[in-house]
Amino acid sequence: MAIRWSQFFLPTLREDPKDAEVISHTLMVRAGLIRRLGSGAYSYLPLGMRVLQKVTAIVREEMNRAGAQECLLPALQPMDLWKTTGRDVLLGEVLLRIKDRTGKEMVLGPTHEEVITSIASEMKSYRQLPFTLYQIQTKFRDEPRPRAGVIRSKEFLMKDAYSFDVDAAGLDRSYQRMVEAYHRIFRRCGVTVLACEADPGMMGGSGSNEFMAPSPNGEDQVVTCAACGFASNLEAAACPPLDGPAAGQERPKPMEEVHTPGQYTVEQVSQFLKVTPPVLLKTLLYETDAEPVAAVIRGDHELNEVKLARALNVSRLKLATAATIERVTGAPMGFSGPIGLKGVRLIADHAAMRVVNAVTGANKAETHVVNVNPGRDFTPATVTDLRVVTPQDACPRCGKPIEFVRAIEAGHVFKLGTKYSQALGATFQDAGGKHVPMIMGCYGIGINRIIASAIEQRHDVNGILWPVSIAPFHVVISVLEMGNAEVSKLGEELSQQFAQQGVDVLLDNRDLSPGAKLKDADLIGVPVQIVLGKVWQTQQKLEVVERASKTKQQVERAAVVASVQQMLDKLATL
Repeated sequence: MAIRWSQFFLPTLREDPKDAEVISHTLMVRAGLIRRLGSGAYSYLPLGMRVLQKVTAIVREEMNRAGAQECLLPALQPMDLWKTTGRDVLLGEVLLRIKDRTGKEMVLGPTHEEVITSIASEMKSYRQLPFTLYQIQTKFRDEPRPRAGVIRSKEFLMKDAYSFDVDAAGLDRSYQRMVEAYHRIFRRCGVTVLACEADPGMMGGSGSNEFMAPSPNGEDQVVTCAACGFASNLEAAACPPLDGPAAGQERPKPMEEVHTPGQYTVEQVSQFLKVTPPVLLKTLLYETDAEPVAAVIRGDHELNEVKLARALNVSRLKLATAATIERVTGAPMGFSGPIGLKGVRLIADHAAMRVVNAVTGANKAETHVVNVNPGRDFTPATVTDLRVVTPQDACPRCGKPIEFVRAIEAGHVFKLGTKYSQALGATFQDAGGKHVPMIMGCYGIGINRIIASAIEQRHDVNGILWPVSIAPFHVVISVLEMGNAEVSKLGEELSQQFAQQGVDVLLDNRDLSPGAKLKDADLIGVPVQIVLGKVWQTQQKLEVVERASKTKQQVERAAVVASVQQMLDKLATL
């Protein structure tokens, strides 16, 4: 059915919203897709809803094609389930918690591993496996800093799927099917993604990949290698230990304490002692579920807390308070060092262990130690990769140079293993009669983020450049002289013709100036625009404009439907 703009709720804005931080947020508000209700909560208006439905349809088609079965799970979940897996503590304040009238603790679900696993536990025989269930559901997370419109919000729409297999080989097959489905989804939605190695994080499990949509406004960083195709989330990117002696290595010297009044930071100490930051060793104290931990890294490196938590095999990890630091080291913050620490687990980065005649805190106020040599003056319990990769590092796969790309996380897949099935009793009887836990996988994709990513990657100074597959309309017919009965009638006839051919068409029959109509058509980003104006009046031809390239064609009335359909078919392949 053809839709008339005059009857369609589509409030466009000329000015950028004051709270918009990124281009997708700006354009989604200005083009009338969304409106902000509160912090991290957005209403989808009719134009935005049309895009949301088209993305959802693509996701649903590809999930079904991959053999997954759709279900719908409650957003309201009992806290007891989360306590069973321990994720009530792990997610902490991110969980939106409420109590019902009986006082029972409930959660507005940020994800559904616990719920789906409790349902899957009804399957008791290996003959009933494998299977994959999915849903498209609203999720809730109490984000401390909602930002970038729908990219990071408190309420969002997500497709989450869960596979259940009898063994690791089966999980590998289910996982690969989902990875392939994700590539098809993003390709069909017109979004370019990088499939990156990632850390499982609070989800747990043995393996994980993120699908990252490159964008200058992305809040994540991806490490890539053009030579071999390697891609990894910054948190997961490995820094292999360097081989051989450090460059310019000197002979170890005797340790010596140096008075360093008021010198706390790497920069201050470096300048005060006239050394370079790589010569300093930072000792960072953390509190964990068990004992305090001291992590040692080079002064010019940044500690990767994800790697540290993985190396320690802990779920809770936070920087020690000033009081804890003083209690453990005997010195105020800024003077911690690795020498002589007691009751603290010491862990060091590979690169830190290569520094000769280093500078460290002395665990004494206003004092540092020079000529500290790892292995001679302190011995860590563990030496491993603890730091954030830098542009100076080589690709961990092929050794060639790496690049950093900002990106939006649009999808994430996990090999969960038995973390949830063991905790929630989802076991089955195998062929030998033994009861074993199901092997699980989890596969999430952000519906809202696909829309935002498409806009981030496809826009110009005038507005959105929708790919045909998820455009709210395929064609907009702009009637520039509504007072002309002949032209107005032609617009109506054309819109009906396109609608009959299955083309989503918007007829701009508003009583506005030609300039306002053309600006709105550019803003909302419909792929093809038909202009009924001077060209029709003077030449009896229709002006057909391709939105992305701004190329124009003058087409005969009888050929316009076929011509536009060819244009749409061509655009759909780009």
